[in-house]
Amino acid sequence: METTVANSGTDQKTWDGGNRPLNASYGKMMMWFFIVSDALTFSGFLAAYGFSRFKFIDSWPIADEVFTHIPFIHGDFPMYYVAFMTFVLIFSSVTMVLAVDAGHHMKKNKVIVYLFLTIIGGAIFVGSQAWEWGTFIKGSYGAVETKGGRILQFTNAEGERQAITDFAISIPSERITQQSNEGIWFQSESVGTSVTLAEVTKGFLADESILIRTQYLDENGERTVLSRQESVAKLQSDGIAIVEGANLKHNEYGAPLFADFFFFITGFHGFHVFSGVLINIIIFFNVIIGTYERRGSYEMVEKVGLYWHFVDLVWVFVFTVFYLI
Repeated sequence: METTVANSGTDQKTWDGGNRPLNASYGKMMMWFFIVSDALTFSGFLAAYGFSRFKFIDSWPIADEVFTHIPFIHGDFPMYYVAFMTFVLIFSSVTMVLAVDAGHHMKKNKVIVYLFLTIIGGAIFVGSQAWEWGTFIKGSYGAVETKGGRILQFTNAEGERQAITDFAISIPSERITQQSNEGIWFQSESVGTSVTLAEVTKGFLADESILIRTQYLDENGERTVLSRQESVAKLQSDGIAIVEGANLKHNEYGAPLFADFFFFITGFHGFHVFSGVLINIIIFFNVIIGTYERRGSYEMVEKVGLYWHFVDLVWVFVFTVFYLI
């Protein structure tokens, strides 16, 4: 059986876009495809975070109590450094816009300057995020983990957080010093905490001004603080281990799932920023040696700019979900 195809004219094309659909080059279209697919990936991660937070909303950590540090400065500065990181990344998006615009006008020197500022901004953000990870892992105050995996934090009578190392009373103990030929002991021994549960309990019982604060929120959205009698009973009956900082299993700030999402989503975004910085460095040196001048087009800078703006936009959503809501 034969099929006859009618052709109304030899000059008519099925798709008038040719090899430049929407008047965009192949490389630019592929960048848009990547951005759309990556946006769906981040959307799935943030949606999973939202569902998990809604499920454990009564015990989820409060961002203002977790992210309170500034490098080289001791004190309580909730969200200050995160806001600084966000400003730097958004400002780097502005310099990228200026680099792309300079490329459209074939102004090589301006492209070099603005790309360099973009690279510096991205490097500051990545370094700041690494510092924030280290601070989050190290912890601030320490806590006691209960049999049910809950977290008990400590406050004074005014409601101010108390570090467990501030009130723990040292208990002398004997520890055998191993020889080099007995190294298997060092390989199998778990990393210890700065104080033991017994030392924290002893110090807690000796200082009646210290109370226990649970990870659950009351009707005002504040952590539930137990009375002194309830605090003593809770610590002696349910406390099983000391927790300092956060990792994939334990979290002194509250639900361990919060730390899991924090490491995964911010780490995934940080990898994108780090990759963008490396790509920008490559483009930067290509601009210096005149590669795009000889091509007569700075479209490569524009394509990298699309990626950089996407990374900045994603951080706005991550910042909103993790730190503001």
